[in-house]
Amino acid sequence: MKIKSINPFTGEVTAEFDPMGYEKCLKAIRSAEKAYHEWRKMDVSERVIPIAKLASIFRRDKEEYARIIAVEMGKPIREGISEIEKCACLCDYYYRNSEGFLRSHPVETDAAKSYIAFDPLGIILGIMPWNFPFWQVVRWAVPTLAAGNVCLLKHASNVPLAALRVERVFREAGFPEDVFKTLLIGSQSVERLMEHELIRGVSLTGSVAAGLKVGAMAGKYMKKAILELGGSDPFIVFEDADLEKAASAAVRSRMRNAGQSCTAAKRLIVMESVADAFRDKFIDALNGLKIGDPMDKSTDLGPVAKSELLEDLQGQLDDAVTKGARVYRGPQNPGQGFFFQPAVLTNITGDMRVVREEVFGPIAPVVKAGTEEEMIRLANDTELGLGAAVWTADIQRAEKLARQIDSGFVAINGIVRSDMRLPFGGVKKSGIGRELSHYGLKEFVNIKTVTVAR
Repeated sequence: MKIKSINPFTGEVTAEFDPMGYEKCLKAIRSAEKAYHEWRKMDVSERVIPIAKLASIFRRDKEEYARIIAVEMGKPIREGISEIEKCACLCDYYYRNSEGFLRSHPVETDAAKSYIAFDPLGIILGIMPWNFPFWQVVRWAVPTLAAGNVCLLKHASNVPLAALRVERVFREAGFPEDVFKTLLIGSQSVERLMEHELIRGVSLTGSVAAGLKVGAMAGKYMKKAILELGGSDPFIVFEDADLEKAASAAVRSRMRNAGQSCTAAKRLIVMESVADAFRDKFIDALNGLKIGDPMDKSTDLGPVAKSELLEDLQGQLDDAVTKGARVYRGPQNPGQGFFFQPAVLTNITGDMRVVREEVFGPIAPVVKAGTEEEMIRLANDTELGLGAAVWTADIQRAEKLARQIDSGFVAINGIVRSDMRLPFGGVKKSGIGRELSHYGLKEFVNIKTVTVAR
């Protein structure tokens, strides 16, 4: 079956490719292993030189890459430009800090000398998603390469143009051939790669279902695995919150990338006394968004990435309506493309799919809570635990509450957005391990103890 790039605004096939056969994949693995033995010998100060060049290329060509993102998965070009700028900032960060992060760490013991060294592992397979087709690759690959590993990328099958372009960017930046390589393959080929002895680790960003499969394979073949999976992030609003700011932030968070973000505000948990007022402000802000052509820089909300997502979203919405939810619709869809008209839901009950499942699209359930204790219970009543937001004028209460929420990230009076200076990842079925900061850099290294006897 061919790998196709389909424009979600026009429905047209813009490009198609034959997937790589297993023999070509084996050749790529062998070439990557050869490249690894040279790459790991280089000093960190040398390995980060192309990372600086990568940043400059991203800044120079950000509009070109944003157009690729818009054409392949429907992200408004303005958001695509922001994605590429964030890639450049990440490169700057690891260019400046990788040497310090990877410097051996001395420890006082009974030995004459003891230290902890950080050595690379080898070939790391990256299985990346379509929703942030450049950012997700860069946040995995750049620290992994800085640590001395080499990367093989299996990108989502609906973004082959982005997958090939990102490889070209790494090559232009000066990374040696075979240090970073894109494999155009389907998901059915992943296990054959995972079982290969030269693949030493895997990083997946994707759904819980994909994470369970890849995690099982990693265990079976004894590979180090980092899994960044789904989210059902609570957005908690207390009665003393600035409702105008909170509602505006909630719309930005929930509707960014047409709601196709793991860290979106997916469950709006609001104190009962202000729930109706918050709902009205949320709907007002939602209706201020422009929905339409992702290539138009004035567009706020584009189509969802794939036609099959529309059926999933409609099923979740229909389930809520059947169980008593009231629906308020957002801006009207244009007459073409894979659009789902935004929806705000009230009268939410705990058995509805919109709160039991991750909703990957522009649906926003508003859940009422009567007490702080109920807010915490509702926030944690999910198998996921990626991020959360808390809105209140009482920062001391918010910080106390943050420690009681089962998530890897809590934003107080803000929205959840990854920052390269901070570790990012989840708990429960939202994943294993961390990306970004020095914690993420050290996920794919051998943390080696060395002692010298007296």
